[in-house]
Amino acid sequence: MNYLHKIVLLLVVVFFLPSIQVKAQNNANNSNITNGQITCFIYHRFGDSRYPSTNISVTEFRNHMTYLKENNYNVVTLNKALELLVTGKTVPEKTVVLTIDDGYKSFLENGMPLLREFGFKATLFINTKQFGSGDFLSVKEIRQLINEGIEVENHSHSHAHFVNFSSEELADTFRNDLTKSEEIFMKNFGFKPRLYAWPYGEYTPEMQKILKDEGYIAAFAQKSGVVSILSDPYALPRFPVAGSYANLDGFVNKLKMKAMPVQTVKTINPVIQSQNPPELQLKVVYPEKINTSVLQFFVAGKKDGIIEFNPETNIITAISKHPLHSRRTLYTITAPSKENASIWHWYSFLWINNNVEE
Repeated sequence: MNYLHKIVLLLVVVFFLPSIQVKAQNNANNSNITNGQITCFIYHRFGDSRYPSTNISVTEFRNHMTYLKENNYNVVTLNKALELLVTGKTVPEKTVVLTIDDGYKSFLENGMPLLREFGFKATLFINTKQFGSGDFLSVKEIRQLINEGIEVENHSHSHAHFVNFSSEELADTFRNDLTKSEEIFMKNFGFKPRLYAWPYGEYTPEMQKILKDEGYIAAFAQKSGVVSILSDPYALPRFPVAGSYANLDGFVNKLKMKAMPVQTVKTINPVIQSQNPPELQLKVVYPEKINTSVLQFFVAGKKDGIIEFNPETNIITAISKHPLHSRRTLYTITAPSKENASIWHWYSFLWINNNVEE
């Protein structure tokens, strides 16, 4: 994607994304919720068994790529996928995005050869403080990847736990880190990034606003789910693919998932405040799409919560039975399609307990 193309895409997303989301909510017959969806996967390390929780074996990664190729999936970069989604163009039904966080050398050494072999592109999120140190890619190596069509975007400078800072410090700390990373991007690669991946998947509404004000078109979290026109553009979901979640069967099951046609009732700070366990309320925008009588609710992967649906307001209310004591806890809600009970819709929200150290 050349510089002019990126500018055009930026203008489209910044000025038209909010209006498109409003139209989607007001038009219950809009087919984009079923046809305009993007499945994103997040990888970290490739063939590096020292870190099993963030690693995928080369064999398993080959299995993923083989399945995508043999089943005719449309594998594109994030910028391309978002361009299709927000401009109202037809998004191919099998559109997939491969993302890689942190920028470890194992991607270049073990992951990239397979992308070349299968003719796929990917989006790499890098934290700029680590260039060339330890296991991290050097500037020269990242330039090589850019020249091969890999999209490189921002994953912060310091990869800090920003939500640990006090409310008085948070905005300035995050803004300064953002500025530092952008300066390094400009110096080494000649462009300012427009996509962002939250370190550890952690963010606040204030941080989201800063990104939007600085011209970023989207930000990506570490929560499971499928991107649709109803998704929060500054907390987009991606399915993690590593460790026990890297096997082919799990990968294929995620490819079959559909986006839940919901949005949060109000702006939510994912950092747990006074109420623990926190309550999540979602508005079902297209109740005719899902079977709300069999909603399932998981807290950190277990059925350990209470979920209710109000058919008069189309509001889902979900809350854990117990306080959340982990650093990060996913609330995940699923429901089968009304048209086909074998097709499931998926939505996750990540709660952060910043009183718990990593």
